Amino acid sequence: MHNLASLLGIMRRLRDPDQGCDWDLAQTYETIVPHTIEEAYEVADAIERQDFQSLRDELGDLLFQIIFYSQLSQERSTFNFDDVVQGICEKMIRRHPHIFETSETVLNSQKTNRSWEVIKAEERVGRRDNSQRETEISVLDGIAKTLPSLFAALKLQQRAALAGFDWPEIKPVVDKIAEELEELRTEIDEDGSPGKKEEELGDLLFACVNLARHLNINAEMALRNANRKFERRFRRVEALMGSLARDENKISLETMQTFWEQAKLEEGA
Repeated sequence: MHNLASLLGIMRRLRDPDQGCDWDLAQTYETIVPHTIEEAYEVADAIERQDFQSLRDELGDLLFQIIFYSQLSQERSTFNFDDVVQGICEKMIRRHPHIFETSETVLNSQKTNRSWEVIKAEERVGRRDNSQRETEISVLDGIAKTLPSLFAALKLQQRAALAGFDWPEIKPVVDKIAEELEELRTEIDEDGSPGKKEEELGDLLFACVNLARHLNINAEMALRNANRKFERRFRRVEALMGSLARDENKISLETMQTFWEQAKLEEGA
């Protein structure tokens, strides 16, 4: 029966300079990143499909990514897997003072009322040296530049809200979307530059993420659901078109739209 120690041993063997795998030996932090992102999305996909057998496998793949990074770091003498575990344990204890603090500490502290984001902000400040604290402190510090854009927008908005930069009601959030849409429409009507259209479209998307946040809806998940719905309906359109699909020149947009509406009706939409 294999366990975590087995996986760590396998990783060491794969990276052995003399007897290891050429592919694994050639990898760096940078080359592994795309695989890590892919594995994370495959975990999400398995959950959405409620495929728990696949989820078990995908979680293993994702765990292997963590083991890989830890091995690379151990080879550089920066940290090892035990340090990773130690760090996350300390972080979870620190971020859940209402669970892990002693009764005496809780009685003499208001930490139990602090939000997760407030505690994280304090941690970010604590990681800086004195010179950094004077010049670089921002509630926006620490947001990874490599985050998917929708998630990054959400993180930026959450951090800004933590500093009080947020609408208390939803109406101005909706109005902002209308404003950004009108600005984009103006650029389109006036044949503005591609760069300006891109800027206005970005503002519109950012405003939509903000609306999702105020509605307690995850914008990434909402878009993933919309993607799945589109795929499901278009596959149905293809099935309804049947032999017509063999020759795209014979299929008008109007015909496809008719089938699209039928697909929606079949779903009860």
